[in-house]
Amino acid sequence: MRSILLLGLSSLIITASVRCQSSEEVQVAGCVERLRTAMISADKTALENLAAEKLSYGHSNGLVQDKTQFIDDLLKGKSVFKTMELSEQHIYISGDLAIVRHHLTADTNNDRVPGHADLFVLLIWQKEGSGWQLLARQAVKNPASINK
Repeated sequence: MRSILLLGLSSLIITASVRCQSSEEVQVAGCVERLRTAMISADKTALENLAAEKLSYGHSNGLVQDKTQFIDDLLKGKSVFKTMELSEQHIYISGDLAIVRHHLTADTNNDRVPGHADLFVLLIWQKEGSGWQLLARQAVKNPASINK
């Protein structure tokens, strides 16, 4: 009976530790959230601080932008997020890089045209000093929503 109890307790501890995020994963998740809110509010300072100088920002339509183009489109209203929800997020740390995948749904108003985005997104974050900066992003349309 004692060995069964110890086995059960060990299984719980292992399961709990696997589900816990590392401190770096928590930091990256915080950066993703700050990026989400900065994109909605078009916060220039936050966007400049979160984006790496060599940012490669890929849209689901194939357009690829650098840091300046990405931020300018948000500031000038060419790219407008009214809402943005992220789900199914997974974060993987590898050295000074973090890979983030999530499902993004958003209400948009790009160039004053209301729309809806349903995307799968890949983000690559690079550790710079004690923080993280977005190095690359690529989005693809959710195949389930293309013909709707």
